Amino acid sequence: MTNNLKKEGKFSYLEIGEGTPIIILHGLMGGLSNFDGVANFFPPKGYKVLIPELPIYKMTLLRTNVKTFAKYVGDFIDHLGYGEVILLGNSLGGHIALLCTKLYPEKVKALVITGSSGLYESAMGESYPKRGDYEYIKKKAENVFYDPAVATKEIVDDVFETVNDRNKLIRTLAIAKSAIRHNMAKDLPKMHTPTCIIWGRNDNVTPPEVAIEFDELLPDSELFWIDKCGHAAMMEHPDEFNDILYAWLQKRKF
Repeated sequence: MTNNLKKEGKFSYLEIGEGTPIIILHGLMGGLSNFDGVANFFPPKGYKVLIPELPIYKMTLLRTNVKTFAKYVGDFIDHLGYGEVILLGNSLGGHIALLCTKLYPEKVKALVITGSSGLYESAMGESYPKRGDYEYIKKKAENVFYDPAVATKEIVDDVFETVNDRNKLIRTLAIAKSAIRHNMAKDLPKMHTPTCIIWGRNDNVTPPEVAIEFDELLPDSELFWIDKCGHAAMMEHPDEFNDILYAWLQKRKF
C-alpha cells in the first residue's frame, strides 16, 4: 500500500477511492498497513479513505506531543479542502482523533475510536516497550493481540528497530508522557460529535473498562465489542470491524 503515497507539502498520505472522506490515524506501533482491511472495504461503498503518515519521529522534541499531531490533522483536513470528515483512530491515533475533534468540532462529522488512549494513562507506556532483547520485544508485541500470531516478524522487527533507535525512542517516550498529560476525561462530556467505539474484549493495553468509560462520558456514542480480540481490532478482525463500522455509518446516515 505504501507505494502509492502522495506527497504534498508537509503531508504524505494514501488516498483510495472517491466519496465521503474517512481519515484514518495510526497508532505508535504501526504504520499505514494496519488498516489494509478498512482501506480495501470502504472505497467500493462510496467512501474515500485517506491515511496520513503522522510525522511522529520528525518533530522537535518540544513539539512531539498529542496536541501538535491533532493540529497537524486539522491542517491536513484544510489542505484537502474538506468541510467535514469522518475521523477513525486506533490507540494513539484515537487520542489524536479525539483531541482534533475537541479543537475543531466543525471539521469532524463523525468519530470512530478503537483501543484509544486518552483516558487510561498506562496505555502508552505499557504498550510500548522501552528496551530489551528481541524475545522480550516479541512478547510485548504479541501481548497487543489476542492471537499472538498476528504479531508477524515484520511487526516485531519494526518495534525492535524503534526501541533501539535513540531518536525514535526519546520521541516515543515524549509522546507517551504527553498522552498522559492530555487526559480527556473532563473534555469528553462536552464533545457532541457522534462517536462509534469499537473495542476488543481482550484488549490488554486499553482494557474493556476504558471503552465503557469512553461510552459513559461521550454524550452521543455507541459501543460495540469484538470477541477474541486485542488492542488492534481492525488488524485482528478486519471483516467484523468493517461490518460494525459500515452498519453504524449507514444507520447514522454518514
